[in-house]
Amino acid sequence: MAGPPVIILEHEVERLLRYTELIPRLEEALGKFSRRDSAELIQPVRCTVPLQKHSGFMGLMPAYMEKDGVLCTKFVCFYKRAEDSALPAVQATVVLLDPEYGNVKAVMEGEVITCMRTAAVSAISAKLLMRPEAEVLSILGAGKQALSHYNVFTEMFSFKEVRVWSQTGEGAERFCRTVSGPVTICTTVEEAVKGADAIVTVTRSTEPVLFGQWVKPGAHVAAVGACRPNWREVDDVLMKEAVVYVDSREGAMAESGDVILSGAEVFAELGDVINGTKRAHREKTTVFKSLGMGVEDAVSAALVFDQWKLQARQP
Repeated sequence: MAGPPVIILEHEVERLLRYTELIPRLEEALGKFSRRDSAELIQPVRCTVPLQKHSGFMGLMPAYMEKDGVLCTKFVCFYKRAEDSALPAVQATVVLLDPEYGNVKAVMEGEVITCMRTAAVSAISAKLLMRPEAEVLSILGAGKQALSHYNVFTEMFSFKEVRVWSQTGEGAERFCRTVSGPVTICTTVEEAVKGADAIVTVTRSTEPVLFGQWVKPGAHVAAVGACRPNWREVDDVLMKEAVVYVDSREGAMAESGDVILSGAEVFAELGDVINGTKRAHREKTTVFKSLGMGVEDAVSAALVFDQWKLQARQP
């Protein structure tokens, strides 16, 4: 008989999850997803329930990886918050199940998983699409996603300068105190992105904050915020002039205001590039529109659980 589910708290997830182990597993999962082989992976588009009274949504993100024996779902609540709000913008719980018996094996705090797997996939997009001589990284936003993106981007790449912009100066200053390396605080988005080789947008904005006229030709943009069909971070000019990549075509066409409202053409999924069926246009301006997928949570949760079991067996 199956035992009671394991509860893995935030500090334990932080201790057990490492980018060096997570990134190759995510690359493999993205490739599997883009092959659309139901024997390998089943993942419906995120189901959302509006929480109108609280200006938010609850999302359900299930995924089943048959060959790997991984069955998982994430419950995530995300909200439209003011930058100075003390309330959380995201709360998440990840549930790992036994696919044969259907019982819950583990319940994990999900925000760390969400932040780390999102940043890891953005870094994979940069690995595939960013010019190798990139020197300047710009981060728009100063919350937890900004921190996770800073951590993985500076771990994977050698930037000579990192810039940050936030709608509140206090947020940018707090970000700089938190990170390990030097960061330049910029007072405007234009100042932050002018000449940048890589730009990460992780804001709470529902209207465009990044405009194509400011973006250096050949830059790579990882657009992470604006996960609803009527929310935007990026303007029409950038979306239409860049080569646009996504994690999921179905997800982008259902949920991404940056894609839907601009009418931009989606060139490929990251998994297509990993599988070698679509080209990585490093010589052009590129946008990776990230929405997040259940399989990313599933891979992350399975890794956390495997690490937990390994350490639990040690004397």
